[in-house]
Amino acid sequence: MTPLKVLSVASEIYPLIKTGGLADVAGALPGALKSEGIDMRTLVPGYPAVLAALEEAQQLTSFRGVRGGMARLLAGTAHNLKLFVLDAPVHFARPGNPYVGPDGTDWPDNAFRFAAFAKVAAEIGLGSLPGFVPDVLHLHDWQAGLTAAYLHYSGKTALPATVMTIHNLAFQGQFPAELLEPLGLPPAALAWDGVEHYGAIGFLKAGLQLAGWITTVSPSYAWEIQQPETGMGFEGLLRARRNRLSGILNGIDTQVWDPATDPRIAATYDAAHLSARAANKVALQESLGLHQEKDAPVAGVVSRLSWQKGPDLLLEALPVLLEEGIQLALLGSGDAEFETKFQEAAETYAGRAGVRLGYDETLAHRIQAGADMLLVPSRYEPCGLTQLCALRYGCVPIVARVGGLSDTVIDANEVALAAGVATGVQFSPVTADSLAAALRKAAWLFRNGAAWRVMQKNGMATDVSWRQPARRYASLYRELCGTQAEAQSTMSAA
Repeated sequence: MTPLKVLSVASEIYPLIKTGGLADVAGALPGALKSEGIDMRTLVPGYPAVLAALEEAQQLTSFRGVRGGMARLLAGTAHNLKLFVLDAPVHFARPGNPYVGPDGTDWPDNAFRFAAFAKVAAEIGLGSLPGFVPDVLHLHDWQAGLTAAYLHYSGKTALPATVMTIHNLAFQGQFPAELLEPLGLPPAALAWDGVEHYGAIGFLKAGLQLAGWITTVSPSYAWEIQQPETGMGFEGLLRARRNRLSGILNGIDTQVWDPATDPRIAATYDAAHLSARAANKVALQESLGLHQEKDAPVAGVVSRLSWQKGPDLLLEALPVLLEEGIQLALLGSGDAEFETKFQEAAETYAGRAGVRLGYDETLAHRIQAGADMLLVPSRYEPCGLTQLCALRYGCVPIVARVGGLSDTVIDANEVALAAGVATGVQFSPVTADSLAAALRKAAWLFRNGAAWRVMQKNGMATDVSWRQPARRYASLYRELCGTQAEAQSTMSAA
């Protein structure tokens, strides 16, 4: 069988450039799809870190960019990923975060930067590279959303199938309507059935309206975003397209995240040798200045410090956490207010709360391997990856009952505990009081060593790999290609 060709269009990809879970998905999915007969290449912007990592690069074409300045399309590999790289210095030759400047605000030309990116994706989709004509374009988040519009308004009848994946509906890519012509879109595009969204040009709206299928990263989130309370202005559109919307859970790279072989942790272990986790707990306590108390449970947090992730709820519940004898090991960055408050908490509760601001991949692994539980008090969570890593590492997740968190963690309710199937603790509603109650329950379960070990082993036995999600994506791609071919055949006959 000839492999199906899929172009993944992603503004970040692990391990080259990462700000969140999108990068992890874009980096892991191509490898997972190989066994499903899918040849996936990824188009990524030519940020400095990407160009530095690119191996065996060859120039495929050169052209003048959307706003002037020369650009090149390169092909190459990096970390076993097959890449197309848009080397457009005027847009992407900027260090640091790919979306915001040093002052923490969005780059003022983001509309043009990611329009140029989407335009190149559409041209590849229309066959500009004879050596790789994709059957499917898989578009990730708003930065790739305008690709669907460029395809739709191209005037071509033979179009590839398209999938638009929402990783976080909160990030929508809204830009002024007067940019329509400079972005190369026709007047007709500024309409409810085009790119218009509340009077502006919506990059995400373009993808949600015009792509052949919409996915998001968990079944529960796919339902939540159709509701007025959580649809963020898109609930009507998503309800209208609910028959073309599905939720496919993310996985994690189980080779990168494997406690039996992880070179970043103090001691490797597996489910049959959980006692080896003790060395990791000691190492974590030492690294964050926590008291060396082996009987004190350690609660880990690896998170952005933003309203979505609920750090204010954790701060409010912190007294209960400490009353229960739980230590806090937090790694994160984000809003300055939260960073300051957690730093103050670490000073006030020295030895009982350890905080590291920023992101440190090694420490993230060490928290999963050394903490007894992982806290994820998100107000909403499309999927979440940190709780999947926690399950893999025998670090019991304590999570809000929202989105992908509710889909991936089996709550330690009375029935689940009696049946021996629980993997963590869920709480709802998402309030500080509910989180405090979950912390009390987790402390009680921790002191009941036998029940805790069962939960750890259940978590480690959970399949959090990309095996099942890859099968679902492959099946979706093939179904869409069949539908697309049938539609084009009908149009040709007409």
